[in-house]
Amino acid sequence: MPVTLEKIPGKEERVILSMGPQHPSTHGVLRLVLDLEGETVVRAIFDIGYLHTGFEKSFESKTYSQGITLTDRMDYLAPLSNNLGFCLAAEKLLELEIPPRAQWIRVLLTELTRIQSHLVWLGTHAIDLGAMSVFLYCFREREDILHIFEAVSGQRMMTSYFRIGGLALEPPLGWLKAIVKFVKMFPGRIDEYEALLTRNPIWLRRTQGIGTISAQDAIAFGLSGASLRGSGPDWDLRKRQPYSSYEKFDFEVPTRREGDVYARYLVRIEEMRQSLRIVQQAIDGLPEGPVKANAPHIVLPDRESMKTSIEALIYHFKIVTEGFHPPVGEVYQAIESPRGELGFYLVSDGSPKPFRCHVRAPSFANLQALPKLIEGRMIADVVACIGTIDIVLGEVDR
Repeated sequence: MPVTLEKIPGKEERVILSMGPQHPSTHGVLRLVLDLEGETVVRAIFDIGYLHTGFEKSFESKTYSQGITLTDRMDYLAPLSNNLGFCLAAEKLLELEIPPRAQWIRVLLTELTRIQSHLVWLGTHAIDLGAMSVFLYCFREREDILHIFEAVSGQRMMTSYFRIGGLALEPPLGWLKAIVKFVKMFPGRIDEYEALLTRNPIWLRRTQGIGTISAQDAIAFGLSGASLRGSGPDWDLRKRQPYSSYEKFDFEVPTRREGDVYARYLVRIEEMRQSLRIVQQAIDGLPEGPVKANAPHIVLPDRESMKTSIEALIYHFKIVTEGFHPPVGEVYQAIESPRGELGFYLVSDGSPKPFRCHVRAPSFANLQALPKLIEGRMIADVVACIGTIDIVLGEVDR
């Protein structure tokens, strides 16, 4: 960790510490400028922009379908959640109705995405605070989910499987068996994590009363996801503004009122249990039928139909080479990603490429509260405060 110290003129007891611009707990490249008085952080300033990707500008040079692959690289821990948010926004623009089977599979896979994202958060957060075993266990379970993603889409990490109008293709034979096996196994593994951490006196001392933020301040800063619900507000877009058939699923929204690092840990642990509950319901009630909307001028035809139908071949050629033309207008669609409210604002001028695409990224919004969590705390608590908001810098520096 590159660190530089600088004395403040006239205040010999105060020191400026530059923490970064690299640190393992930040999931990217973040720099913090800390004003220290002894070991207490008097003032904290975060410095972003080291990882600027230009995703939002890049959307303007891609057709709507090509833009999907940009979304799953924006937050590498929640690629399918990002796919879903962008596809839903485009489908709202097109007023496209998605088949029930495609909606339920989307829910199933995005909840698995939430679990694997929380596993990375828990493992890295624990190792930042000295609990190495939890890191190894979390990544062991995450591998099972990545194997499922690879079986379905062909890609472990930047999984790109959702398409405007439904799914890329029907899942392979036997795909549900691996998910059923995971659902049966995982509750016991969550119990293992809790046995190691939840009542561990060292974990409690490193997390309880650390990085506190009130519900009023959390709302004022624009926090969402577990970072908000850890302070009390019961706000989850899957319940408040249901999308992709979430209104048909029965689950609870975990909240805590303490507003500290420990509270946000408990919220995410319970969120994994609730996601399992949703996955089980999706398996039990998975509808039959197509996985793509009946919109040949928008949705790519099946490979088999292209071998026998000249119309299908022509539609495929035109969609791939030119894209489709949505009506002129603008839409905003938000979903509940593992980090909070992820929103896509699309502006169409009638051409095959978005005139504008702006992303309401939860990592960027949640990062605004970091100085509030850090200031007044000991420097030893800084990494705990960074980890507790679960940021991904690819989503911050868009």
